[in-house]
Amino acid sequence: MRLGLTYAVGYVVLIWAVHIINVFLFGGTLTAFGIHPLDVSSLPYIFTSPILHVNFEHLMSNTVPGAIFAFLIGYSGSRVFWEVTAFVVALGGVGVWFFGGLGTNHIGASMLVYGWLGYLLVRGIFNRSASQIALGVVLGLFYSGLVWGVLPLTPGVSWQAHLFGALGGIAAGVIITSDDPPALAAKKQQKKALKQSSQRMQ
Repeated sequence: MRLGLTYAVGYVVLIWAVHIINVFLFGGTLTAFGIHPLDVSSLPYIFTSPILHVNFEHLMSNTVPGAIFAFLIGYSGSRVFWEVTAFVVALGGVGVWFFGGLGTNHIGASMLVYGWLGYLLVRGIFNRSASQIALGVVLGLFYSGLVWGVLPLTPGVSWQAHLFGALGGIAAGVIITSDDPPALAAKKQQKKALKQSSQRMQ
């Protein structure tokens, strides 16, 4: 619980601090450090784009859902949180860089929001946890409206960041094993040990 709260509060403090500094010290110019598709010089900005926002309305729209999802993932442990976040930022950022559209600039924590949600929706299926499947169903129902964000319906909104962020989160749910419940982890370890023993006997 404490670890989850730490990540939730840390997320909120980070994006708000960056925005306040950007607005009041840099006059909003830090927004240039977003993803500029197919511009090689902007590749490092894949890691800065998720913490930058256009205005306070943009910032507030990402604050509450991002904090909730950061808490729920952080509750499972630091390794899980950083692995999922790495998948979201890397896959989401690369997807936006390739398909975001020439001459555009993509910023905002919505990539994280969609990525974290995508992970939470599917992780219970792949780590065989009934409680996490139930959580995914609840979140899916509660945040079903976000599905429209992955479609090119609203001018000026980076649907690519939403889509590829979500795909990064889903990929994390499929691939990572650090979120396995103890019983599943033990079962996998036992199966691995039996396989190694069989190989040695051969």
